[in-house]
Amino acid sequence: MASVGTLSLFYPVFLPASVAALVYAGHRASYVNWRIWLYNFLTGPGRTSRILLLFFLVLNWKSLPLAWTVRVFHAFLYHVLRRPKVLPPRALFHFSISSSRTSLLETDYNMHKSNSTYFADLDVSRSHLVTHLLGPAMPAVGDNARNKLVLDKDGNLVKGGFGIGLGAVFCSFRREIAPFERYEMWSRILSWDRKWLYIVTHFVAKGKVRPTGWDDRRMGPTRMRAVDGGDWTKHVFATAITKYVFKLGRFTVHPAIVIEANGLLPARPGGWRSGDDGTGTPEELGELGGSAEDSEWDWRHVEQERRKGLEYANHFTALDGTNALFDGGEDGAIGSFPLG
Repeated sequence: MASVGTLSLFYPVFLPASVAALVYAGHRASYVNWRIWLYNFLTGPGRTSRILLLFFLVLNWKSLPLAWTVRVFHAFLYHVLRRPKVLPPRALFHFSISSSRTSLLETDYNMHKSNSTYFADLDVSRSHLVTHLLGPAMPAVGDNARNKLVLDKDGNLVKGGFGIGLGAVFCSFRREIAPFERYEMWSRILSWDRKWLYIVTHFVAKGKVRPTGWDDRRMGPTRMRAVDGGDWTKHVFATAITKYVFKLGRFTVHPAIVIEANGLLPARPGGWRSGDDGTGTPEELGELGGSAEDSEWDWRHVEQERRKGLEYANHFTALDGTNALFDGGEDGAIGSFPLG
């Protein structure tokens, strides 16, 4: 399991350090005569090389050193500052949309976006989604000594710093993304079980699809609901599924605890940590018609969406068993090659 950050350090360490760095940078910049500096940059000796280099850097900024860190931390800071105080319950399965463009340094010898670069974009898109939906709950769960949200099986209070672990990523490629082409990443919660939170992300052609509404009314234009549902898959470049695990120290936190701490789970008989055992049979869930806006967003609606997504997530999780296929080259190997 690859750790993607201990969020218990973000608020007390990284956030103040980032603010301090920005304040210091702004302070130093105030001593620069930018008019003279810009004149010298555009007219001084070697100006052609500088301008071409600047143009190259601007076009490829997302592939530069530390750019990944800036993009991910921007997602954290953006939602700390702009997130609405209260989200509607139906937001739990809504998409988070972020935009990007294929840079020249992301383009492979086939002249399209390299498959390996999708995973850096996924980090950014998931950071937007998880921070927006669950951001306020993370410090609450992290301060477990005060809030007492996480107990072990014996009822003891769990100690340790809060973190998120990346368990696995699967990506299915449908169509190529051309150099400098703009695209969007549509990420939402797919499902969860006792251990994993599953997230699905679609890479979509920029400007081809708009949602029928926004949870935040400041976001911009929407579209009318399609009568026939619409064939939106024709605009999809690729689809990825990710599984996250929440941790307090080395203790695995049930995803429902984090989601519930953020007020996104309605009351459910037996609680949300009962999983699939004994609560919410298909008969109890029933058939829910209409949209989330037209029907009551109760625990049955949430559970139905969770189980629908879990049908796909279970197939994804089954691939974990392929680790057992590694036999250490029991029957030999082709060879060992440089620059791997």
